[in-house]
Amino acid sequence: MADSLLFNPRGYDPAHFDEETRRLLRATVDWFEARGKKALIDTYIDRTWYADFLEFAAKEGLFAAFLTPTADAEDNPAARWDTARNAALSEILGFYGLGYWYTWQVTVLGLGPVWQSANPAARARAAELLADGHVMAFGLSERGHGADIYATDMVLTPDGEGGFRATGSKYYIGNGNVAGLVSVFGRRADIEGPDGYVFFAADSRHDDYHLVKNVVNAQMYVSEFRLEDYPVRTEDVLHTGRDAFDAALNTVNVGKFNLCTASVGICEHAMYEAVTHAHNRMLYGRRVTGFPHVRRELADAYARLAAMKLFSARSVDYFRSAGPDDRRYLLFNPMTKMKVTTEGEKVIDLMWDVIAAKGFEADTYFDKAAKDIRGLPKLEGTVHVNLALILKFMGNYLFAPAEYPAVPTRQDPADDEFLFRQGPARGLGAIRFHDWRTAYDAHADIPNVARFREQADGLCELLLAHAPDEAQQQDLDFLLALGQLFALVVYGQLVLEQAGITGLDRDLLDEIFDVLVRDFSGHATELHGKASATEAQSAWALTQVRRPVADAGRSARVWAQVEALAGAYEMRP
Repeated sequence: MADSLLFNPRGYDPAHFDEETRRLLRATVDWFEARGKKALIDTYIDRTWYADFLEFAAKEGLFAAFLTPTADAEDNPAARWDTARNAALSEILGFYGLGYWYTWQVTVLGLGPVWQSANPAARARAAELLADGHVMAFGLSERGHGADIYATDMVLTPDGEGGFRATGSKYYIGNGNVAGLVSVFGRRADIEGPDGYVFFAADSRHDDYHLVKNVVNAQMYVSEFRLEDYPVRTEDVLHTGRDAFDAALNTVNVGKFNLCTASVGICEHAMYEAVTHAHNRMLYGRRVTGFPHVRRELADAYARLAAMKLFSARSVDYFRSAGPDDRRYLLFNPMTKMKVTTEGEKVIDLMWDVIAAKGFEADTYFDKAAKDIRGLPKLEGTVHVNLALILKFMGNYLFAPAEYPAVPTRQDPADDEFLFRQGPARGLGAIRFHDWRTAYDAHADIPNVARFREQADGLCELLLAHAPDEAQQQDLDFLLALGQLFALVVYGQLVLEQAGITGLDRDLLDEIFDVLVRDFSGHATELHGKASATEAQSAWALTQVRRPVADAGRSARVWAQVEALAGAYEMRP
């Protein structure tokens, strides 16, 4: 059970995909496995640019197949933008290291404005570059403004011939050292306000593109670059005006999702290593995994990782089934970004408490995982930004359910073309959701699902009887505490949906909700302590501190799943 739930390179065969996708995914795994653990670790420590991986990807046509929409791929029958297989590749790359995932991720982001563009020349150019093995970059952030796109200092001056000259700097730009195409966001010097925004395509090899430095101390290249009087031709312009603004946000909608699967992959590799080490280590005449507190920590880590995988997998279906009348993915997207990635940090921390000093050793994968897992919640917007976004959906989600056709499991070989015609990036508060209670009702016989449902109902009672007043609605610190409670309800819903689809082991599902009951109690306690909470809100918070339903037999059976991970996978030296 445990081995089948987690990605394991031994015998990996994604049989649910078409033949060419299976070949490419398997070839990627085989390339890393043949390269071996020593090369993986040495290049990480030496901060060696992963040219060998990009050479492999180019030779196999990996990025061209996975990141070229069908309509733009003339001679590549395997090409499509398919969120299900993109998620699978993202998990694999995360499993072997954040850097390999990162060069893929920023290529995804760099292509977002292009595939949303109606510019045929730019689209053809991007497809050709992908076919030739190039990677891309997304030039949005700036040193002084971060990702505040309202305040860009990349200025385009009309050249009098229908084009522009661009001058300005960008910061935190992955792949900016080698990108064949950099999607750059700027503003016109002659037009004020949103109508002056421009997204255009630049080339890092151009003489007027100046690479300043790598701003991080890592294997990946996160660049600062500067354009000096860079010529922007008509065929380089991707979007203008408000469409450029929407393209920036909609690109993040597409790219933000990949952070969850990277986190899953990192945690999976680290878990094999941590459980194997702990199980083989003897202390005081017994295995480390024989101590009750160790079993609890590793079981909690496993349950959290299982929930991460379940939520992420079910989110894929909502992305792939989205359309103008079904934009539920816009809630599940920041959830994957914020909730799954912060859960990844908890998983690593729990395992690190067990393996202790081993987690610092240079020849382990875990040492790299412990560093890299911290970055994912801080990319594509911080946890606080994503929590604030999630709160926009709370009213309709909890209190105004709507009818939708059932969303099936989406592993079919189709192009997810709606992601590149999402439309205006507004109206989030009007999005409706199906009834969240349905998934909970279907699993009401599982003790900790039932207990967590009591807490979820309690959140609804709080909002109906003691909703935040006007002052509290301006107090982001208070709202974020409330947002953590709401996020748990959403998280639990999709975990339950995917558990029902996959027939997840009942014991493991109960163990997952044992964790969620404790998490809800913890966030309720935090809300109780907020200085701005009213007496009624604080009193409510204490009523939500619940003890999970204990079951020694269930815990023992889940532990057997964790214990089975010992020796289940180890990378070739």
